[in-house]
Amino acid sequence: MEDKSQKEHKKYAADIDSISKAQTRIKPYVHVTPVLSSETLNSIAGKSLFFKCECFQKGGAFKFRGASNAIFSLNEEQAAKGVVTHSSGNHAAALALAAKLRGIPSYIVIPKNAPKCKVENVKRYGGQVIWSEANMQSREETANKVLNETGATLVHPYNDGRIISGQGTLSLEFLDQVPQLDTLIVPISGGGLISGVTIGAKSINPAIRVLAAEPKGADDAAQSKASGRIITLARTDTIADGLRASLGDLTWPVVRDLVDEIITVDDKEIVEAMRYCYEILKVAIEPSGAIGLAAVLSDGFKRNPAFKDTRNIGIVLSGGNVDLGVLWEALNSR
Repeated sequence: MEDKSQKEHKKYAADIDSISKAQTRIKPYVHVTPVLSSETLNSIAGKSLFFKCECFQKGGAFKFRGASNAIFSLNEEQAAKGVVTHSSGNHAAALALAAKLRGIPSYIVIPKNAPKCKVENVKRYGGQVIWSEANMQSREETANKVLNETGATLVHPYNDGRIISGQGTLSLEFLDQVPQLDTLIVPISGGGLISGVTIGAKSINPAIRVLAAEPKGADDAAQSKASGRIITLARTDTIADGLRASLGDLTWPVVRDLVDEIITVDDKEIVEAMRYCYEILKVAIEPSGAIGLAAVLSDGFKRNPAFKDTRNIGIVLSGGNVDLGVLWEALNSR
């Protein structure tokens, strides 16, 4: 018999059933990523921290989960025509890799300002790169042109039930590894990761708290949550290049209804968290991946009485595809 939380979650683009099926579907292809901890970081935070290292996932980020679920959900006729997406980051590489594993074409529309290391990953995995201008209108128009020319299936980076379900497998895995978690802190951008993780985690443990971490220079989700409607920003300004997207109509309802709170941090806090990950955890992560640690170390978290009772916190280190040259330049300019 279904419990109340499972029934409630069926009104969203994913539910525990679709996430569980995704876990079975992608199991032969994805890594079970490790969980790390550090007594030094526990002492600094005053909490027990558990780091889910998606930087060790295939493709270097959590995105491979959703991409694999989307690719291996296609029927044979769809698969033969390939897939297309528009992405400036980890989704592009993840989709190219998943398509390569299935032996089908992938057409990846990438804006001209995308990080070099992520473009190289797409090429390495056999994706066909199609360039667009560095704005959403150009990305979407170029992707639609490729769709019309190839008949390929569009796989959106986050606003897609298959993607959300695939990302949700992270929470099933994490809670199996560390059942005592009472809080999860997850990066937020377009919302695919946090939507899947929230639905999965709260289906298993309805009492678990799920917090989103977002850069102050790209805080559309925090503004959306506060205003009760989707807010989009005319421009963003953050070192976290993976966290500049806006919420979609499939991810927003989950963020609105189920995510408990959004914590915003500035770039200096993100860089400090990266330093801790490099120096203490000995893990190389990109700025977007460090934001969960930045959030738990922030004054906004420490001074909030609502979080006083948190003890065992799961932090998603979402990816490790960092363009070091660009990072050093960004650090020196701030």
